[in-house]
Amino acid sequence: MAAQTSGSRKSSKKEESAKIAEFDRDQEMHAYREMLMIRRFEEKAGQLYGMGFIGGFCHLYIGQEAVVVGTQMALQDGDQIITSYRDHGHMLATGMEARGVMAELTGRRSGYSKGKGGSMHMFSKEKAFYGGHGIVGAQVPLGTGLAFANQYRDNGKVAVVYYGDGAANQGQVYESFNMAQLWKLPVVYVVENNRYAMGTSVSRSSAETDFSKRGASFSIPGKQVDGMDVRAVKAAAEEAEAHARSGKGPIILEMMTYRYRGHSMSDPAKYRTKDEVQKMRSEHDPIEQVKQRMIEKKWATEDELKAIDKDVRAVISDAADFAQTDPEPDVSELYTDILR
Repeated sequence: MAAQTSGSRKSSKKEESAKIAEFDRDQEMHAYREMLMIRRFEEKAGQLYGMGFIGGFCHLYIGQEAVVVGTQMALQDGDQIITSYRDHGHMLATGMEARGVMAELTGRRSGYSKGKGGSMHMFSKEKAFYGGHGIVGAQVPLGTGLAFANQYRDNGKVAVVYYGDGAANQGQVYESFNMAQLWKLPVVYVVENNRYAMGTSVSRSSAETDFSKRGASFSIPGKQVDGMDVRAVKAAAEEAEAHARSGKGPIILEMMTYRYRGHSMSDPAKYRTKDEVQKMRSEHDPIEQVKQRMIEKKWATEDELKAIDKDVRAVISDAADFAQTDPEPDVSELYTDILR
């Protein structure tokens, strides 16, 4: 499979034997729509970037949709999430509106950060989404701080901290691990291992490529998960959040996933073959897996699923139109939302 082609390790027994959640029709339909919404949003964002409506950096989440959708299905209201700059999918999965996210990408006043944050820096306190962070690994200590606040307030909430295989080698990650385990903080660390840190495969950048073991010296348990199967993600996330919420402290989930596009829109991804990407798309695509299961179980027809796709495309098209016509922020906004 593509993971071996890219120089990563083979799937371990613990990954292959991981639990798979049993989805009913409503859960499959929810997962399908949520993942499709992220996929179509990112495709449109890529188009707008190419047309010059989105400036700066833009990191697409295409291929990794099952990770955030499956995790979100396991969380409770009020649980917080924080992530890196590959964040549009996480925003949509928490219920943030496509219009507001797209408007932020184009720098418009109706964006979630009033058009001043862009792709990598938007937030929604109402949806318990704490960013979007452009500094590699910076969200890990911040997310650990969210967990500390939960413990201090005794509110029963869990913080979920997403980071990538590249960020896993940052020093602040291990400082966070130490504090989280020392104080038994309610935090779930989710490593989205998409096989490449920018353009470098994990085997070339990491001495230990099993990221679920990275907390071993702190006695933090970890698990590898098939991040391309939304059912496996949900099952693992349920166990992890129960572990953290019960007072046992942090836990690490390594989601074995794959991004179809380059690291960012400026990355031609010449460090891997087209065959590698196509093999992953054809054999492990998270959305196609759900689609095929529903058709095989006669829970939905091809026409019904096409109708959902049509509805999703309409939502995204509306968001794109809005993001191109919404006014830009007033110059006075340069002086608001500033820590003094």
